[in-house]
Amino acid sequence: MKQLLCLLWISLAFASCDTAIRPTSLLLSLDSVEHISGKPEYLGSPFVTAGDRVYMIGHQDGSFPDLGWHVEGEMGGIWDHPIKLMDGFSLNIKEVTGKEAYCLDKADEFINYPFANKHIFRKGDLLIQRTQFVPDDGMEGLVVEYAITNESENEKELELAFTGMVDLRPVWLAERKNIEDARDTLFLQELSETYLGKDLNNDWYTIFGSSESVVGYRIDESPCPQGRKGLGTDGTIVSRVTIQPDETYPVQYYIAGSYTSADEAHATYDQLKGTASVALKNKMKRYDQIAQASSISIPDKDIETMYRWVKYNTAWLIRDVPEIGRGVSAGLPDYPWWFGADNCYTLQGMLATGSPAEVNATINLIEKLSMELNGNGRIIHETSTNAETYNPGNLNETPQFISLLWTFYQWTGHKETLEKYYPEVKKGISWIEAQDKDGNGYPDGPGMMEIHGLHSEMVDVVVYTQQAYEAAAQMAIEMGEPNLGAEYQKKADALKKKINSEWWVESAQSFADFRSTKAQALELIDAAIVRADTINKPWSIKELEQTKKELTSKATANTSGYVVHHNWVVNTPTEMGIADPEKADKALATARKYSNRFGMYVTGMDRDEASDASSKWKSFSYVGAVMTLPTGVQAISEARYGHPDEALGYLKKLHNSFSYALPGSMYEVSPDYGMIVQAWNIYAVAVPVVNYFFGIQPEAHKKQVTIAPDMPEGWDNVSISNVLVGDNNISFTKSSKDSLVTYQITQRNPDWTVLLKLPSQATSTVLINGKVASSTEKNNYVTITLTGPDNIVSIQQ
Repeated sequence: MKQLLCLLWISLAFASCDTAIRPTSLLLSLDSVEHISGKPEYLGSPFVTAGDRVYMIGHQDGSFPDLGWHVEGEMGGIWDHPIKLMDGFSLNIKEVTGKEAYCLDKADEFINYPFANKHIFRKGDLLIQRTQFVPDDGMEGLVVEYAITNESENEKELELAFTGMVDLRPVWLAERKNIEDARDTLFLQELSETYLGKDLNNDWYTIFGSSESVVGYRIDESPCPQGRKGLGTDGTIVSRVTIQPDETYPVQYYIAGSYTSADEAHATYDQLKGTASVALKNKMKRYDQIAQASSISIPDKDIETMYRWVKYNTAWLIRDVPEIGRGVSAGLPDYPWWFGADNCYTLQGMLATGSPAEVNATINLIEKLSMELNGNGRIIHETSTNAETYNPGNLNETPQFISLLWTFYQWTGHKETLEKYYPEVKKGISWIEAQDKDGNGYPDGPGMMEIHGLHSEMVDVVVYTQQAYEAAAQMAIEMGEPNLGAEYQKKADALKKKINSEWWVESAQSFADFRSTKAQALELIDAAIVRADTINKPWSIKELEQTKKELTSKATANTSGYVVHHNWVVNTPTEMGIADPEKADKALATARKYSNRFGMYVTGMDRDEASDASSKWKSFSYVGAVMTLPTGVQAISEARYGHPDEALGYLKKLHNSFSYALPGSMYEVSPDYGMIVQAWNIYAVAVPVVNYFFGIQPEAHKKQVTIAPDMPEGWDNVSISNVLVGDNNISFTKSSKDSLVTYQITQRNPDWTVLLKLPSQATSTVLINGKVASSTEKNNYVTITLTGPDNIVSIQQ
């Protein structure tokens, strides 16, 4: 009897392998989710699907070619920082009773979702939809599903050969830690029907398997071979499925990894296989929360959609390496690590769109890396995910980060963060002051523009230093050091005055690129002429030669400001709002000349007068680039100085790049070059909308918010909901009908004060909740003070 039960158990076990329980199809969860379809001409370009630990980059056609330049050819595939797991995978489908076999690497269509993506293949009478997503919550793995539909009238028996292209290798700068990549090997694990990959010299692992029973295994014999670099190897698992006419059969594959142990890789694999549908639902819920935070409704639905998707894009860039920290990376595929400057922009947009926890984590990470490396208040520029820093910091990062800390405090009221980093703020101020080599009040060295030879006094460094003094003055007061605060404020006021005098070039109607001696300026002009000639910009050569002629005849030994490159940083005085209004209007008018339909040129002398089309670089370069950050800076500048229509125009230029190549994303270089997703895009889009169009000005530390809306023409009925300020949640609606304008403001914490600030000429009789109310007028603005959970302000114009 005991022997019979044992035989029965064995037979049942084999039967269950032949009739594996099918997983819940991912397609069912995506039926009603917003999505954007790609363009056929960009199927041969990259996409990304990402979680907070793992992400995958391949091509929209379903293939995984070598791509990227930071580690040449290795920046795509599946990454679990600080290591790579795989170069990708492939699936070959063969009819058991026929001759047809298909490698699924030439998709007919690509569809992007906020948290997943889909490739659609049509092969004979088969429709195959490949869907993948990467769970969040620290899971080191991903799920890939092939939903196969039999569109014929006959039953089909298919052989599925899934190949995992294992390539366990370290991230950029690993050589500094004496970490060497070794050849990978595969171990067949018959009990779990999986392959385990291991780097021979390092404890790096990846494991993959299927929801289906496996009938065959192959090593280094891929039915869909792809040439690739590295020391990886291929492992193939073969399954068989029978699909009835008009039936859709989902087959899932699970890929997990670990850079510490095989046990961790196995645990993640088991979790993925057992809870894939739950992980997807959790991810959907998280992205719905992202969508709902600072959610806007505006007449321009294209801008509204772009605004929502840049929030999703930013979530794709969160990199969590527990041994180092969690923070927003700069861009994919080539900048999947952490930057000081990039985050000084990015985190402002994330605060405006309701991600204070991620902002706090990123601030902590950047400060930690900076203190460990520099220890003197200097903020790092670029650090890889193995904690190796490539650049300890340019001159712009430190003052920008000081300003960011104050912005964070205004949005969150987290005094503990201010208390923690205030000593570093004072060190940072001292460090930046020490970079003033000639004692004229201007730090000497590189800022945002990393141009060879351009290391004199840079306008963005000076502007951001002025803002750092402003922020440090406010922090000092909060920290009980009013005398130091007054000292910082005095320096801020003096520097603001000097920027408007010594940095303004009236003949160019612009702020200067840089200040230098005459000899230094002539060297830079000669280099610029060579550059302009190389990229065939005759108008720029003519202008530069005239500038050189005027400078040559000028007898001066002093440093002066020069407009040579028309770099976008000349707009930082307007970005920060420190330009005198008259000069701002002139500078903004000048800046408008250096754009095309996609936005602002990084270097204005590269402007192409002949075409608006993007250039096709043969190698990675920013020469001739139009970029999202300069365009966003210009939008913010226009909005700051009361030009919302012009600001909206720049957002529309940004939208010309939105979904241009990767649906749902904007490239770093407009419209289709460089990083396929870029963190600072959220600064370019969200800050003009939230901070200026809706006019949200937070002061969480005072339990107060000012709302000073300044809408573009035609934006008469708008709303923003669930704006997180401290522990408050605020929503604002503006509606117009005839001459009656109604504002509705709700807040979760009724003890907070909301100040509604409106232009004087736009108001006459003011009603609050139907009762005549008083208001205060100052500097051509009327301020209406509101308390309580819900207020309706009606104004008869």
